[in-house]
Order: sequence, then structure tokens, then C-alpha cells
Amino acid sequence: MPNSQSSSAAARATITALARPARMSEHGPIAARFVYSLRLIAMHERVNRDPVPELARRLGGVEIAAKSLALAGDIQATWPEDIRIGCFCCDFLSHDEATIAAMIDCASACDRAGFERAVHGFIRHERTYRLWDGVLGLIAAEARSH
Repeated sequence: MPNSQSSSAAARATITALARPARMSEHGPIAARFVYSLRLIAMHERVNRDPVPELARRLGGVEIAAKSLALAGDIQATWPEDIRIGCFCCDFLSHDEATIAAMIDCASACDRAGFERAVHGFIRHERTYRLWDGVLGLIAAEARSH
């Protein structure tokens, strides 16, 4: 019976971790800026406005704005369901935002295996290449801007 107790404890720990919302402050700056960009893009889509001028102003350049918008499109095309986006002013992340932030953090650290673990069982493997390339494009644009 020790195995069933340890697996029950592991299951409880997993459920507790899932119940605790992730925070923006737990992620790196590129991931946080992109999650805020996603939220801004969603707000602009709701009112049928182009988000690029506002993104460029907030992110510091048209290239970063364009890469953010392109990555948002890649995510939307590869995600298996509609992306859950949090409130613009909130530090808490939806599960989708937390997954996206984890992907970006892993790519920022050149951790391809971690990137794939972040989406394993959620995104089909053949679709991860598009996301990886999009995230690297965003990271490169961020690096060029500083």
C-alpha cells in the first residue's frame, strides 16, 4: 500500500499546484511582455482595431510589435482551443498564459527540451516547430531592440 499512498500524495500535490494560479512575476521579462501583448491584442480585437501602433508604442518598436502579433497568430493557429486570456491589469495568469510564458522562458534559456515539455500532450509534436520558430523570432527582436 505504500505506493498507493505516495501516488495519492503526488496527485494531491498536482491538484494543489494546478489550483494555485501562476503569476506574471514568476516569469522572465520577455514572457511577461508577450503575455501583456496577448492581452492588448485581445482587447483590440474586441473593438476591431489594429493593435500594432499600441504594441509598438508599449514595446518600443514596430519589429517587436510585428513579431508579437505574428507569434500570437501562430499560437492561435496551433492551440487546440480558444486561448484563455486574463485581465490586462492582473498579475495572475490563465493556464494558457502560464503555458505560453513557460514556452517563452524555456526558449529564452535555449532549452528546447523544456519548451517541448511545456506543451507535451497539449500541442501535437509536429506543430511545436512553428511555435519554437515564432518564439525565437520574438526573442531575437527583443535582443535587437536593446
